[in-house]
Amino acid sequence: MRIMAIDYGDARTGIAVSDPTGMMAGFTTVIQGRKAERVAEEAARLAEERGVEELVLGFPRNMDGTEGARADLYREFARLLEEASGLTVHLWDERRTTIEAHDILHGNGRKMKAHKKNVDAVAASLILEGYLARKRLEQS
Repeated sequence: MRIMAIDYGDARTGIAVSDPTGMMAGFTTVIQGRKAERVAEEAARLAEERGVEELVLGFPRNMDGTEGARADLYREFARLLEEASGLTVHLWDERRTTIEAHDILHGNGRKMKAHKKNVDAVAASLILEGYLARKRLEQS
């Protein structure tokens, strides 16, 4: 089963899609756009094109576990995604994924300016990997 993780952002939205077995991250890309409706439609198009059966949206939480200031915005985006794709959207705690993505890219020798192009896709991969790990634990 292919699963798509989404790291929604104001200007760039990272996308990561699992391999066909749903065991690890495979395809990644970034959707450029500021209009939530257009981003949701593009994500839905990618999901259909890639044969995705499940969507996971990074959800903002504070370090203490409470919902972040942008939680309502993300819930609305999840609703748009569900409408556009016909798939259920699972909200997933995205705490520290962008920070970890920057650390990964910096550790690979990327300059900070170059991070902007890739950080959202890497963050989506981290969301996907966390979600897949949880699913494996639940199945064992």
